[in-house]
Amino acid sequence: MADVNVTIESMLMALIEGKKYRTLKDVLVTMNPADIALVLEEFDEESVTLIFRLLPKDQAAETFVEMESDMQEVLIKGFSDHELREVLEEIYVDDAVDLIEEMPANVVKRILAQADPQMRKEINEILRYPEDSAGSIMTTEYISLRPDMTVAEAITKIRKTAVNRETIYTCYVTDHRKLLGSISLKDLLLVSNDDTLIEEIMEPNVISVNTLDDSEEVSQKLARYNFLALPVVDQEDRMVGIVTFDDALDVIQEGATEDIEIMGGMTPSEKSYIRSNSFDLFKQRIPWLMLLMVSATFTGMIINGFESALAAQVVLTAFIPMLMDTGGNSGSQSSVTIIRAISLGELDFSDLPSVIWKEIKTAVMCGVVLACACFVKILLVDRMLLGNESVTIMVAAVVCVTLALTVLMAKVVGCTLPMCAKKLGFDPAVMASPFITTMVDAMSLLVFFGIASALLF
Repeated sequence: MADVNVTIESMLMALIEGKKYRTLKDVLVTMNPADIALVLEEFDEESVTLIFRLLPKDQAAETFVEMESDMQEVLIKGFSDHELREVLEEIYVDDAVDLIEEMPANVVKRILAQADPQMRKEINEILRYPEDSAGSIMTTEYISLRPDMTVAEAITKIRKTAVNRETIYTCYVTDHRKLLGSISLKDLLLVSNDDTLIEEIMEPNVISVNTLDDSEEVSQKLARYNFLALPVVDQEDRMVGIVTFDDALDVIQEGATEDIEIMGGMTPSEKSYIRSNSFDLFKQRIPWLMLLMVSATFTGMIINGFESALAAQVVLTAFIPMLMDTGGNSGSQSSVTIIRAISLGELDFSDLPSVIWKEIKTAVMCGVVLACACFVKILLVDRMLLGNESVTIMVAAVVCVTLALTVLMAKVVGCTLPMCAKKLGFDPAVMASPFITTMVDAMSLLVFFGIASALLF
């Protein structure tokens, strides 16, 4: 795909340099808006503005929505009031809200000044809802039908209003904004009698969400039921909007990106990697690196505390990295699995006992297999092949027992911390690899030196 984009980029640049604008326009109208937005990231501001102005009005608006916020800001600053008004007329309210949330105050003021009064009112209504709530990602542009309408009247209304609605495939039946049911466009078209009332054929059992529901939970519900959209109701059960699958997909993608960054020991960023400069990446990474560096001091303190034991059995030092790495990897396996299950709504805090028991059984099996393999490896490789006489059977036993116990502790810690974090209202991803690895490292060293002190000294 990258090679294709490079080819298209080169072709468009050649057309611009040759001032073949008619050919350029003919090429652009055949492209998907998302592809145009992606290619334009590599162009300078002057070329982006030129290409954007060659696009048909509806395609230009769709391309604008797909662009990164910094590129949108550049275009808005270059737009005349008329051009900005045309773009706003073509985009949906939820896209306008997303645009406003990304722009600086002076640009927001200009956008609101050029939006029509109805859009401005709807934007302000959505902006009142808490961030990451269903209300904040919904659109107010949906098809609403009355229960006493006939099928013919409903189809006529859809034809008149569809051009300004984000989706028409699911229509909602309301009475004084009270949500009564839903009906698909397919069902309307398949009704043989045009005089049939909507209330006779609608689906009365409608799955809906509240304006204050968490946006990630709403997205999961959309995915679970395979809906194109979910109706959003307020505290009085009045329908105020819908959340469409494309908005839910954005929420899922942003949530997954944030979790991955946190689990990797970075502060989440709203910029893509391509748009981030080195200083942005530095700000993301340095706080966690500092924190983890300081927390790793505990492992150094533990090693210093057993300095005399290590001096007596120097060979033990060679096995410390293996024990710490295995413990960290074991804890990470459990934590990632649990965090994923929590994000999908499969687990809550009440499941903690059963989760711990399952991880204990898993840890016992993993620990026994790893300990046996390690015992054979130590005697065959370290003692026989490398000829290290300091590696005795008792040393091998100490290492292998520690290994089994480290795996057990790591998996219990790895499954417990994310669930406790969720219960306390924190992001479970915070308790992923970096923190768990540091904790398990310290615990494995304590166990290692404790067992070694009991059996070897």
